[in-house]
Amino acid sequence: MARTPIIFGNWKLNKSSIETAEFMSNLAKVLPKLENKVEVGLAPVMTCLTHAISAKNDAPIQVAAQDMHWLEHGAFTGTVSAQHIKELGCTHVLIGHSERRQLFGETDGRVSDKVRLAFDTGLTPIACVGENLTQRESGQAEDIVLRQVDAFVQRLTADEVKELVIAYEPIWAIGTGQTATPEDANQMHRAIRESIRVKFEDAADDVRIQYGGSVKPANAKALLAQAHIDGALVGGASLKVEDFMGILSAC
Repeated sequence: MARTPIIFGNWKLNKSSIETAEFMSNLAKVLPKLENKVEVGLAPVMTCLTHAISAKNDAPIQVAAQDMHWLEHGAFTGTVSAQHIKELGCTHVLIGHSERRQLFGETDGRVSDKVRLAFDTGLTPIACVGENLTQRESGQAEDIVLRQVDAFVQRLTADEVKELVIAYEPIWAIGTGQTATPEDANQMHRAIRESIRVKFEDAADDVRIQYGGSVKPANAKALLAQAHIDGALVGGASLKVEDFMGILSAC
């Protein structure tokens, strides 16, 4: 089944508001070369979201927040809600990125709460899953990843699963220069899709699964050629327009 490729750049803690607006403006100028064959998005720093949305004008660039709170409101100093993000004009939100799990202690249950709230608020979640090097070397990679997927998929409807985006990001490949081979990455993507098929047979072929982990223009074509890899969640290579366009063009 043909699924529209989806490429998102995750800028993490990079770029000022001025740099964000400049990047968006420059990307909007060259994006027509893709002829709308790929869904494109970026996740800037939280304080730069409005600058990103304003600078893209009418260009078909989705804007995502990098995180959100798992509750709608309350005494949670320093956080933002799903509704806040949506009111800014965001369409997507990253949830459960490995850095959130590792550095901020987010559990599968907390990630599940956020995915559920994102859908309830009208945002599309990009739910991140992945194993670390120890888990991979001990043969636990697939069990770990499928457990993470099941934690949020079990709380969704078939229609929501069809709209869901999952980002498989082997933790050992993020920012290290290492990348899973296209075949290994495709195998994990296939396993994720088949695990969803157990409960949502009709929706499994619609869910889009991105690969994240040192994706660059040089390796994007081989990764995106795989049957079950529907796009990429790009880190460092999304910080320069020419590099990001190189990955987009690989679609």
